[in-house]
Amino acid sequence: MNIIELKHVTKRYDDGFVALHDINLALEPGKFYSLLGPSGSGKTTILRIIAGFTQPTAGEISFNGQDLTQTDAAKRPFNTVFQNYALFPHLNVFENVAFGLRLKQVKAKDVQAAVKAALHLVRLDHYDSREISALSGGQQQRVAIARAIVNQPQVLLLDESLSALDKRLRKEMQFELRAIQKKLGITFVFVTHDQEEALSMSDTIFVLNDGEVQQVGSPVDIYDEPVNDFVARFIGDSNILPGRMLGDFEVEFANRRFKCADAGMGMNEKVEIVLRPEDLTVVVPEQGKLVVRAQTQLFLGDHFEIKAVDTEQHEWLIRATNSVDLNEPLGLSFKPEDIHVMRLNESQAEFDARLEQYEGASEDEK
Repeated sequence: MNIIELKHVTKRYDDGFVALHDINLALEPGKFYSLLGPSGSGKTTILRIIAGFTQPTAGEISFNGQDLTQTDAAKRPFNTVFQNYALFPHLNVFENVAFGLRLKQVKAKDVQAAVKAALHLVRLDHYDSREISALSGGQQQRVAIARAIVNQPQVLLLDESLSALDKRLRKEMQFELRAIQKKLGITFVFVTHDQEEALSMSDTIFVLNDGEVQQVGSPVDIYDEPVNDFVARFIGDSNILPGRMLGDFEVEFANRRFKCADAGMGMNEKVEIVLRPEDLTVVVPEQGKLVVRAQTQLFLGDHFEIKAVDTEQHEWLIRATNSVDLNEPLGLSFKPEDIHVMRLNESQAEFDARLEQYEGASEDEK
């Protein structure tokens, strides 16, 4: 059974603005989910509806099959870690973590044991007497997590909870959060606009835009098989070109024919082609499937980022381990499975059906 379900949830405000339109989500217990999208996409609204802080205009929210739509936030078996942590500055670390337990009138010895265990889990042993003002941003974030998990919620909701941290600390906390989630085995629902963050931590990602779910899938699925132009551009860098399907597993773009891994489209149907920069290998022009000329390149430590154009004046972004000569011809090589074909205005259901057809095809057909 799914632990949380949103069925046909819509949120419309008094001024007519529709923040969410017919959202359907199903969350399994014990997994790490990310709600990913740009500002205004509806991800925080979904989190607030699950938490009970915002009421939907239409639709239903259920927990373990029981309708929660009209249940007060305080009575839902969830805890929330906010973007600003919402710690109490007049209480020390121990009392911040113990706050919820004291409200429930838990016995003092049980509070002591539970707080100690929660602080140990977030690696803040011996910090119990510290004042909140004496902690770093990362330590405050750990206190907020400890305060949430000490109540043993079945679901932990996190609203952009790493956004205030610097890049190094943010990376550390990504590993910490994932490790905590796996150790506790509870369901995490994490809101973020950071693609790398969602890709690195999640079991499943919901990509949102303009109040609608664009795609649902594992990080690998979302990155390698975007269902539309928005997802392809939002999740990492992409080379996107116009193309035409010549038949199953064969496509034309940049005035060339190529074998590909897609099927189930109409003959001569107009499509969009996605090739990720890291899937392009620079070779000598004679060995390349396409020939381009590099216009600029930047050294970024572990790779060179190269911008180039082909004879049709399509722009290409390439990631290479070695530098290239500017304005000299370069060959680009790639495999059929590196070519992702996107149907124009295709729904995820239609995309999933095509993917099943490909997976069922023989190796000769591919």
